[in-house]
Order: sequence, then C-alpha cells, then structure tokens
Amino acid sequence: MKAIRFHTHGGPEVLRLEEAPDPTPPPGAALVRVRACALNHLDLWERRGLDRVRIPLPHIPGTDVAGEVVHAPAGAPAQGTRVLLQPGLSCGMCGACLSGADNLCARYDLLGYRIDGGCAELVAVPAANLIPIPDTLDYVNAAAFPLTFLTAWHMLVSRARVQAGEWVLVLAAGSGVGQAAIQVARLHGARVITTAGTAAKRRRADELGVEAALDHHGSGLVEEVRALTGGRGVDVVIEHVGEATWERSIRSLARGGRLVTCGATTGSNGALDLRVLFARQISLLGSFMGSKGELAHAATLLFAGRVAPVIDSVFPLASAAEAHQRLESSQQFGKIVLEV
Repeated sequence: MKAIRFHTHGGPEVLRLEEAPDPTPPPGAALVRVRACALNHLDLWERRGLDRVRIPLPHIPGTDVAGEVVHAPAGAPAQGTRVLLQPGLSCGMCGACLSGADNLCARYDLLGYRIDGGCAELVAVPAANLIPIPDTLDYVNAAAFPLTFLTAWHMLVSRARVQAGEWVLVLAAGSGVGQAAIQVARLHGARVITTAGTAAKRRRADELGVEAALDHHGSGLVEEVRALTGGRGVDVVIEHVGEATWERSIRSLARGGRLVTCGATTGSNGALDLRVLFARQISLLGSFMGSKGELAHAATLLFAGRVAPVIDSVFPLASAAEAHQRLESSQQFGKIVLEV
C-alpha cells in the first residue's frame, strides 16, 4: 500500500509518500480502506519527536480516520460498511474499560501515536473502534470529527458539566478543539466567548454563533471578558493553549468557575497563586480524550446535522508535508484533511 511515513524526526520535509507493507489485523481487529485522514497537533509533535516517548520508526501518523471496512471479525460491521474510527485504543479488560471509562485505561494509546495510523491506504484497528456512518455523510467530514469533538465533549459535558445559561470561554476558535468546543457548548445552551488571532478568524468564529470573538493576542482580554459577563467572569474556560494563555484563563473565571485543560501547545508551565484558587473556589480539571461511549453519543449529533466539523482545507495524501506546514503555521481555521 501507499503511505506517508517518516524515518527520522524533523520538519515536514521528513514525510515521504512511499510503499509500505499492508497491515495484518490481529485477532479481533478489522482492516479499513482509508478514504480520508484529518490532521491534529499530535501529528506535528510525533513527527518532531517527543521527550521520553519512543515512536517506532519508520512511522505512519494519522489519528482521525474514515473509510470502508475491508475485513472484520464476526459480529463487527461487515465488509463495505462506511465507518469513522474511534481514535482511542485500550485493553478492553481492565476496570476502567469495563466501567466505560476506557480513556483512563493504563494501556491507553491513540491510533497513529505509538502504532501506525491512517495516513495510508489501509489501517488495522480493533473492531470495537468501528462506528458506521450514514451515506449522507462524506468521508472528509467523518474524518474531521472524532478526536476534536470527543475531546470537546469530554471537557465540557463530562468534566465541566456545562449548564444552560452559563458563560464559556473557548480559547483559539480556529483550532480543531476550539471549533468543536464552541459547537458543543452552544448545543448545551451555554453562551460562548472565544478568541482568535486575526480579524478573518474572528469573523469565522462569529459565524459559529458566539456572543463575542476577541483578539487572542489582545492585552485587554480579561477586561473584555468581564465586561461581557457583567463583571463576574465566565463559568467555564476551555484551555488547550498552555503557558501563553494560562494566566489570562485563570483571571477570566468567575467565583466558583471551572477551568478544563487538555493541552499545552505553547508550553507546559502554568503558575497559579493558591490564594486565588481557594478564595475564589476555582476548580482545575484535566481532560484527556474521552470514552468510546461518549464518541458514539456525540456521533449521533453529527449524523443528525446538529454539529458539523469546520473544514479548513483538503489535500491529497501526497501533499501531506504541505498540509503539515499549514497546520504548523496556524494558518487554518478548522480541520485540515488528507484525502486518500
């Protein structure tokens, strides 16, 4: 099969379109013909190399996948079924998995992280990770959905327990998690403030129905948030940027507010005055991916047209390096997808 692989860590130039061995599904796994694979920042980090994480080389990246079942074990979706893939991989046997919290599994991994992923013509996945999609949903939108909407759903619904009428601040509207979180928050009746780095991106954010789209780099962000919320601040902050926005995110919270974080793209150090934490009764919540059940539920909303991933651009598989460059330079608004 043809695949995008890198044999060494580095910039986008290390990505090669080349022949690779067809995957052989182990017992209980399915073989899927990939039709589309969306990019995430995870693809950039593993390509560059991560401290204390060994990526087997050569490596095929790609976590967000949609395609057709080529082969599956008995009881799984049959050959030819159109599917999107649950990106999380777990043992399926531990207490966390059996209780429906598979993203807490000690062996949890992601497709395309430490095993080969979906930037290829074929990919092998556990049969439990197959989610059939309707004929009305194209492969590009199906591939753009799983990781970011699962992440946003787990952050807002499972961790923050967002309520109708609450104010939610979503950092970086143009990111994959940002555009998903805006939609999930509004679906639950919350009022959303978001940030974006350019006027063009702020206009795109307005189209998603936010109350306000503020300058991501503006020095008066906290004051603007407080003015919009009658001086009290927001109930929930969706934080995935890290060091560059951490202090402003904390200061934007109302008394009793909840900050949920799932990432640190600008750095992992976040200082906090503990007196602010206890005096304002703030909750800090970590969030990582979500369960298979959460994705299955969120996908029903995608199928019903109640949410939809924002597509920035679509590239052929052979242009993976160009797609990586676009994501790396933060030019995108929404998801970048490779068509296979």
